[in-house]
Amino acid sequence: MTPEAFSELIASVSRRIEGKALDQRLEAELNAEFPPDGDAFQDIFRACRDAVAAGWMCNREGGGIKYGRVIKPGVATHGFSIDVVEMDNIKGPHHRHPNGEIDMIMPLTPGATFDGRGAGWLVYGPDSAHSPTVSEGKALVLYLLPQGAIEFAKN
Repeated sequence: MTPEAFSELIASVSRRIEGKALDQRLEAELNAEFPPDGDAFQDIFRACRDAVAAGWMCNREGGGIKYGRVIKPGVATHGFSIDVVEMDNIKGPHHRHPNGEIDMIMPLTPGATFDGRGAGWLVYGPDSAHSPTVSEGKALVLYLLPQGAIEFAKN
């Protein structure tokens, strides 16, 4: 898996959600169109695991969390940036999503959850905020951020 091939793979999702409101309806749509046991979800999950193993994804670490911006927002991903984190039973730094956030939750440990949710999609609307938390094991979480917008709380 290369960064270019990953960009093409994730575009299969971003092109379907471009211009849509980030709300519960979009969350239901993503979970129906790209279910955790479906080919597209599994292809992305496999690509993330391969990219982490290759060292170009989640290649930074801080506070016990491996992370990294994989793709800057642009035309190829329909205005979304792509970040991926690897978290293991940890609460991450509080942050705000000015334009919303779409999370693809990929448990590496069976039963692991992200913000209380298992494998699948979670959508936070504009101006939402949280302290991302993985419980019950380890998970990869892919974040699609409209225009790459995220604001971390100051300590």
